[in-house]
Amino acid sequence: MTENKEKIVSTETIDIVEAVDLNAPALYFNRELSLLEFNDRVLAQAKNEDLPLLERLNYLCISCSNLDEFYEVRVASVIQLATIDPFAKMCDGLNTQEQLEAIAPKAHDLVNEQYRVLNELLIPQLAEQNIRFIRRDDWTDRQKQWIETFFREELSPILTPVGLDSAHPFPRILNKSLNFIISLTGKDAFGRNSGRAILQAPRALPRIIQLPSEETGGGEYDFVFLSSIIHAFVDDLFNGMSIKCCHQFRVTRNSDLFVDDDAIDDLLDAVEGELAMRNYGDEVRLEIDANCSPETIAFLAARFGISDGQVFLVNGPVNLSRVQEIYGLVDRPDLKFVPYKPSVPSALARSKNYFEVIKKQDILLHHPYESFAPVVEFIRQASQDPDVLAIKQTLYRTSTDSPIVGALLKAARAGKEVTVVIELRARFDEKANITLAAKLQDAAVHVVYGVVGYKTHAKMCLVIRKEGKQFRDYVHLGTGNYHPKTAQFYTDYGLFSSNKELGEDVRKIFIQLTSLGKVTKLNKLLQSPFTLHKGLLDKIEREIDFAKKGKPSKIIIKVNSVVEEQLIQALYRASQAGVEVKLIVRGICSLRPGIEGVSENIEVRSIIGRFLEHARVYMFENGGNPEVYAASADIMNRNMFRRVEACFPIEHKALKARVLADLELYLKDNSGSWIMQSDGSYVQSMPEGEVCQVQALLMEQFSAK
Repeated sequence: MTENKEKIVSTETIDIVEAVDLNAPALYFNRELSLLEFNDRVLAQAKNEDLPLLERLNYLCISCSNLDEFYEVRVASVIQLATIDPFAKMCDGLNTQEQLEAIAPKAHDLVNEQYRVLNELLIPQLAEQNIRFIRRDDWTDRQKQWIETFFREELSPILTPVGLDSAHPFPRILNKSLNFIISLTGKDAFGRNSGRAILQAPRALPRIIQLPSEETGGGEYDFVFLSSIIHAFVDDLFNGMSIKCCHQFRVTRNSDLFVDDDAIDDLLDAVEGELAMRNYGDEVRLEIDANCSPETIAFLAARFGISDGQVFLVNGPVNLSRVQEIYGLVDRPDLKFVPYKPSVPSALARSKNYFEVIKKQDILLHHPYESFAPVVEFIRQASQDPDVLAIKQTLYRTSTDSPIVGALLKAARAGKEVTVVIELRARFDEKANITLAAKLQDAAVHVVYGVVGYKTHAKMCLVIRKEGKQFRDYVHLGTGNYHPKTAQFYTDYGLFSSNKELGEDVRKIFIQLTSLGKVTKLNKLLQSPFTLHKGLLDKIEREIDFAKKGKPSKIIIKVNSVVEEQLIQALYRASQAGVEVKLIVRGICSLRPGIEGVSENIEVRSIIGRFLEHARVYMFENGGNPEVYAASADIMNRNMFRRVEACFPIEHKALKARVLADLELYLKDNSGSWIMQSDGSYVQSMPEGEVCQVQALLMEQFSAK
């Protein structure tokens, strides 16, 4: 792992280090533009012909849903800030207006490429596999007859067009809903002729309709878009009028909830109140059929207060992410990834009593290569074990039908003390978490919502068990959510331990979350918002000191985002001191690598593969005695200062070696990795000789087990 080479820093180098202003905007890349770069990398997977065809379609849809969230949250926040302080600058020196001006062309290029990939690559290649999207001009008589019947019996009764006039104002348009603007001529039964109408497609309707082969004479996988059906028969909704044109459009709105922490009496009520308004936030983007007339586009843009840079003309369905429905409708295993069956550590697979196993040794799980089932089983066993007195759990994202929730409910009904900290403000999961909170409370579970002003993002479970005359703490700490479904395609680490000091630390954090009191000193954990940021800074400074003394020094960090300025500056100082810094950053990275005199010793790579890279790992060489931590936190301001996070050490010798070996595989990846350039762009690694694809190697490694 470590090469014991002396690293001597000259006085001349130190002078250069001191002369560089690490606050200079040129040393930072804009976080919003970096996020768009990530979406480019996701979209590149849709163009990768080495991948199964339906998986490529999936990647296209993921890039589209990512862009939706980008506008709903990130662009919306920049627009909001622009109204408050248009001259506010980010660390990269761009003010809010300049950011919006820089975002627009890159976002438009991304959207244009998404539709090119769909229309020119995926649709023709799917057709070669007899998976066809039938255009209106290509409908056979039998298909048209079936579609017309479908429209009149299934669609028409629930469609409600609204003519625009003084008595029918422009309707409220739901966030990301499918809508049509229709131009008409002629007079209706009341002698009115407003010239325009709006038609909203109910959200319950599927956006893709599969044609029954036995009734239409087509293939097994023939599909038509809902928008095509409505276009074809929209005149049925306007009896006696003539349709000049009909165009689909979609509006994306600000979907970030605002909860005034200083004015909250009841967090649950506050979040529920905001949820009701999410679908009607401020408009941030307008997507519309590219064939729409300039006059109609201008009308809609003015109606929604949308600038030219926020208008997207699209050549296809306005919501590409809904095309993902095809993946579930088409039973073609040959066009999908080969199913992967995760393994279970042998120590757990052989045991019916997890507590006896964990008492003897720490257990590390690496999802999804290793199953999430042991986490569920751990909580299930705790719910049934008569020696277990209490279970404490954080829940950030999960599902109401989760077996974990079921186990917690059984534990409470069995008379055990069960406490659950639910984060109501987990973005886009707020409604599910409110439902979950009510379900748990009905079973007499102690439910709290964390701390006002700080999201509880730590992934922790504590089981308190009476063994003889003593109490023993068993903990599970993770980098990902307690969500059995996402654990199948998110890479994360989870640690089981009965270490006394770890147990004490987790208990202290739960007391913070459920009670009142001062910060108490922790034994092993680093915790946001109190000790994690400073702890990481101290460990980076220690590596700098080792480098200056000629001792082994190295930093490897694997996270989802790198944004926080003080930690970036500390990494710059480490690079200047000669510390080798390797960053594996899936998404946003505001740090610029490869700048002479600042970051030439820093490499940034992003891994895009079958699974979503989600694990957070921090490795410090520590003079030849490496320290390894896993965490729920990324290097972002929110994770360091506005969230409750847990960063836990991997201390067991064999488990630490496993994580170090995993990190080395990530650094050797020459197939799924993208290397960040100093201008913020990324270049995909190309294998020279033997191919190394970390996710494939890990699947093979754990399958063998």
